[in-house]
Amino acid sequence: QVQLVESGGGLVQAGDSLRLSCAASARTFGTYAMGWFRQAPGKGRTFIASINWNGGNTYYADSVKGRFTISREYAQNMLYLQMDSLKPEDTAVYYCAARHFVPVATMALEDYTYWGQGTQITVSS
Repeated sequence: QVQLVESGGGLVQAGDSLRLSCAASARTFGTYAMGWFRQAPGKGRTFIASINWNGGNTYYADSVKGRFTISREYAQNMLYLQMDSLKPEDTAVYYCAARHFVPVATMALEDYTYWGQGTQITVSS
């Protein structure tokens, strides 16, 4: 079982930067692939970025490629999402997720077993 807690959301202006954090409870954090997803108002949850268990591979949605960076820090069991050049269309609830059993990152929501409670980001124009 993995507990995930996101933080760092808030209200920002277009063009601003923000860094989301996700604290994971598992001592085996280093064996999980991790991902970030988001859900805009009235829409389904969609993939943003993911990273392999060893940080060796990262994947991004086309909509955020070049603006967002996913990373992880093993000593503190932390996952991060650096978001630059934010746009109003980035407004959503952002979730971190952990993939159990298979440590390879994917872009598929259904591959992830554990989810945080989400953190709201609102980008004003």
